[in-house]
Amino acid sequence: MTDPSLDLSTLARGYADGALDPEAILKSVVGRIAAEGARPVWITLVPEARIFARLAAARAKIAAGEKQPLFGVPFAVKDNIDVSGLPPTAACPDFAYVPERSATVVERLEAAGAILIGKTNLDQFATGLVGTRSPYGICASVFYRNYISGGSSAGSAVAVASGLVAFALGTDTAGSGRVPAAFPPIVGLKTTPGLVSTLGVVPACRTLDCVSIFAGTVGDAAAVLAVAAGYDAAEPYSRRPTEADADWNPEVDYGGRPPGPRTQFFKDHSQTV
Repeated sequence: MTDPSLDLSTLARGYADGALDPEAILKSVVGRIAAEGARPVWITLVPEARIFARLAAARAKIAAGEKQPLFGVPFAVKDNIDVSGLPPTAACPDFAYVPERSATVVERLEAAGAILIGKTNLDQFATGLVGTRSPYGICASVFYRNYISGGSSAGSAVAVASGLVAFALGTDTAGSGRVPAAFPPIVGLKTTPGLVSTLGVVPACRTLDCVSIFAGTVGDAAAVLAVAAGYDAAEPYSRRPTEADADWNPEVDYGGRPPGPRTQFFKDHSQTV
């Protein structure tokens, strides 16, 4: 039997009707990573005991009547985003520290039932668009090993494109969350500044940094954004959603494009000669 798709609708449907077992899905993910080797996609992997403890906690929340929209969904985060107890390096080993708490966005996703698998490789300090500037190895294209993966969120993009996780977080200051998504057939969503808290993210440019989302489909990216977005009083650049923000609906097929009813353009120059 081949591994099932990790798209959110497949997992949610399979978990609900019993066709899929979340423990088995997570064990399959962990096993595939072990078989392929952590490097160069991963910098730090979450210990298995912590993975399954998080799943048990999510089950307990469901039993208590709490909604878990991302229950049992495996995900990854770029290694310039804090995860409690795991040292972020930003691809610079000497920079590593051990945060006491996770970044706000990671806390929101885990509170919704998502299961963190590990932290991914990147261009050092998220400065670069090719995915080759890391002492942890070079992430290659999922199609051709001699081609680059794009960066700086190289590991996050490759983890999703390889089917190792359902979605992954990256960062995007000047293209790092979109460029590596353009190489394989995945979606790279750059959120607008302040919509998703950057508290706990190693800054590249504080006023422009954004958390990005890698997923297999626009609908999956929208569903993750619906959980990840939200005002964070502890983050100076956080903001509340406004009418100018796109109305993301994970039930709508946007044909590979972000929704547009509230998207504002100043002028259409497509016919300009």
